[in-house]
Amino acid sequence: MKSENTDSTPSPEPDTTAGSPGPTAPRGLAFLSRAAAACTGSWRTLTAWWGGRPRDARDRELALVITVLSFVEPLAGIGAQFGNLSPRHAPALAILLTLGQTLPLALRTSRPALCLLLVSLCFGVHQSLGLPQTFGSMGLYLALYSVGAHAERGRRLLIAPTVVGYAVFCVVLHALGSPQQLPDYAVIGLVLATVWAAGSVVRGRRATEAERRRLTALAATAAERSRLAQELHDVVTHHVTAMVVQSDAAPFLVTSPERVTEALAAISGTGRRALAELRYLLGVLEATGESASDESTSGRRAPAGGDLRDLVNQTRMSGQPAELVEKGERVPLPAGAGLSVYRLVQESLTNAVKYAPGRPTRITVGYSGDHVEVEVANEGPDRGDAPCDDSPAAPRPGHVSGGRGLGGLRTRVDMLGGEFAAGPRADGGFCVRARIPTRGGR
Repeated sequence: MKSENTDSTPSPEPDTTAGSPGPTAPRGLAFLSRAAAACTGSWRTLTAWWGGRPRDARDRELALVITVLSFVEPLAGIGAQFGNLSPRHAPALAILLTLGQTLPLALRTSRPALCLLLVSLCFGVHQSLGLPQTFGSMGLYLALYSVGAHAERGRRLLIAPTVVGYAVFCVVLHALGSPQQLPDYAVIGLVLATVWAAGSVVRGRRATEAERRRLTALAATAAERSRLAQELHDVVTHHVTAMVVQSDAAPFLVTSPERVTEALAAISGTGRRALAELRYLLGVLEATGESASDESTSGRRAPAGGDLRDLVNQTRMSGQPAELVEKGERVPLPAGAGLSVYRLVQESLTNAVKYAPGRPTRITVGYSGDHVEVEVANEGPDRGDAPCDDSPAAPRPGHVSGGRGLGGLRTRVDMLGGEFAAGPRADGGFCVRARIPTRGGR
């Protein structure tokens, strides 16, 4: 055993440097992935910078780049050649005609028809004289694309003179001894027409996108107007109704100066609250531009609901018996849910003052972890303690009035993913109930 251990030699370790990628392969893939991500980010940054520049500046810069590439090897000799005529050496004329095919690209979006005219004339003369190929001939394709993509008026009127001009160009090349045949000219013409059509397709998509944005803006404006109209209805109806009721009751309190003073103070307080809310709504209406839209969508300008206890006390001061009952632990509500609860109670109390004056009204608000339940019920002539005929789980739309009041409340609750019901009670009273989610609503 000892000799075996002494004579034995350790076996060589496997060579991982040859024939096996080892641990370098993952590192190589990671490097390629990072490089691709860096290139993608750089390209996005470059395109964003390019797209943010003024259109005229982009056209001038593009014309300058094409001009420079037309005289830089090895791109200088790459370009379109239609006639295959015998080559002719005229450096000065070749430079002038090349500039005539590149510099007019500075007008490709502002005056695309003029750009196409200048570029096509210089291109035609360049090809007819058999001058060497030049990268500047790419200007013809850009000019054709620009007419299809940017010409606002007379685009169809440009088709006929362009086709006639190309036909004349083909006749001239044939007369000068070009080996091209009719099928060759037809294929070239089809390629040029395809470039024009590509620009037209891009223009159509751009117009469709602009129309979609316009309609989206109109829909957003209509929705905002509807929301403001609902807010205006809630503010004016509630506060003006309360002021009318309080002022009507004032003549009957002349024998009690203290109560007259209280009534006048209540009218003054109601008017001040109405003015404050109306000033806010006027501020929203006066806000224009993107800032108003952003503030509206982000909720910074969303009206905040008031305290329900103050609302109930205000109703009591107008002579309407009202009682607020809160069940569960009172928790802060999200802006949308809190405003909806406040408006629901406000509108219901306004209707109670208008249609059931002097009848006790009970407001019950129940808080739970994921929703809040609101019920506003006023007693009927029988003064019975009858339950609501409706439940939020099975509302009867016929019970909701067609005005902005209850209909607007239903819209508010539906937008939050809640349930709404309103209907008469067995004793002749009326009940409004809603279940509004406070988490995960639509």
